[in-house]
Amino acid sequence: MALISLEDLEGLDNELLDDDISDNPEPMEDDEQQRLYAHWQAVASTHQVSVPRDMTGPIQEMTRRNQTQEREPVPFTSISRHEKLGEVMFEERMYPAGKWACVTKAEKLYEQSISLGFMKLMKFICKENSLGRYLGMTVPIMNIIKMLEDGSGFEKEILTAYYLPAEFQVNPPQPTDPDIIILQREALRVITRTFFGTTTEETIMPQINLLWEMLGPSEEMHRNSYMVAVYENPGVSCRKNEIWFIRRDP
Repeated sequence: MALISLEDLEGLDNELLDDDISDNPEPMEDDEQQRLYAHWQAVASTHQVSVPRDMTGPIQEMTRRNQTQEREPVPFTSISRHEKLGEVMFEERMYPAGKWACVTKAEKLYEQSISLGFMKLMKFICKENSLGRYLGMTVPIMNIIKMLEDGSGFEKEILTAYYLPAEFQVNPPQPTDPDIIILQREALRVITRTFFGTTTEETIMPQINLLWEMLGPSEEMHRNSYMVAVYENPGVSCRKNEIWFIRRDP
């Protein structure tokens, strides 16, 4: 997730939040809130985006929740693993059908699109929904990319998706933001490979090429669309990400 939301969730310094903040039901003091907002703004600037003031509430809400609530993993079944010298080179998984909240952005840079897209999803998670309540965080956050026809890079439109927690899969809350849509995605069978570090077009393309080298020529997987799964915040120097190749027939 080079996603703005995740910098804050795991990477805040102790001086930004008191140790007992999760046990304090009262709103943050103004100076504490300002420091938290300034922290987010600093991180956002590395992605060449700005955090609007109306994100102050969601930032505070998700920060508090992160102190006490674990993130729910997107469910999957592992089919097989390919290892070399004890290291997992890639893994094949099956993800069941499920409902995702999705938003599409088409900014100049990949990291701008995913950052702005997830800020919208963050508001949805943090009470801007038909239930008016915090929904809970799931991981990974998915970014779906489509390749240019010549394969030289990404199309501008990037879809960022948040898997709805299990309790909302049957009857999902509706977003108040018209840019967010709830999609029922079919089951996915994917080949995944873990990589660490930043997620930009420049870092993702080599990962795509490397996995194709490992797999060899194949007509079983799509070549015009890939998924980038993000598990940790960009403040972590060796944060975990995955590139997903999508099988044509689950």
